[in-house]
Amino acid sequence: MWDKQDAMKLVRDTALIPIIRVESADIAMKVADAFLNGGVNIIEVTFSVPGATDVVQKLTEKVGDKVLVGTGTVLDPETARRAILAGSEFIVAPSYSKDLIEMARRYSKPCFPGAMTPTEILQAYTWGADAVKVFPCGELGGAAYIKAVRAPLPHIPLIPTGGVDLQTAGPMLEAGAFALGVGSAIADAKAIKDGRYEVITENVRKFLEIVRKYRKK
Repeated sequence: MWDKQDAMKLVRDTALIPIIRVESADIAMKVADAFLNGGVNIIEVTFSVPGATDVVQKLTEKVGDKVLVGTGTVLDPETARRAILAGSEFIVAPSYSKDLIEMARRYSKPCFPGAMTPTEILQAYTWGADAVKVFPCGELGGAAYIKAVRAPLPHIPLIPTGGVDLQTAGPMLEAGAFALGVGSAIADAKAIKDGRYEVITENVRKFLEIVRKYRKK
C-alpha cells in the first residue's frame, strides 16, 4: 500500500500516466507488461476494460510494491470503492462529483476527477481533488489552455488528458502540467491488433524522454 504523499510525489516526478483501455483483461495484462518494459512506474487501468478489477488486483499483486496502479473511467463512489478494494492506489474520472472525491479521500487515495472549465476545475479542487484531469484537453486548446488556466489557478495540479501525443506532450509540460494522461498515443491500437507490444514499450520510452527533457528546464 502506498502512502498518499508518496503516490502524489511519484505522479509529479514521473509526469506520465499511461492508460490501458482495451477490449479484454488478457490484452490489458500484455499492454501493462509493455508499459513496464518501457520503464514507467505508473499504470492506469480504465473501468471500460472487461474484468478491470481483476486486472488491477493482478497488477497490484505482481508489481504493486514498486508500481503505482490506479483505475480510470470511475463514474461513481461505489465503483471507486470496488477499485480501491481491488488494490487501486489512485482514482481517475472523466467528470467530477463530491461523493466520488469523498470516497477516495475516505481511503486516503489520490483522486483525479475530470473537469474542463476554470469554474469546474476550481470546484473539483475545492471538494478535495488532489489534481484535476483536464479533459478533453486537446480539443480545448492543449498547452495554450493549460497555460491560460494556470495563470489564475497556479495552485491546482492539472493533468491534461485527451490529445496528448509526442508533439503536444512537451509544450503541455512547459505550460505547467503536473502530469500527462496518455492513452492511444502510447497504447497504439494497430500495434495491439498486430501483437507488436514492443511498439508500445518504445512509445513509453519516447514519452519518458520528453518528460526528462522538459522537467530539466
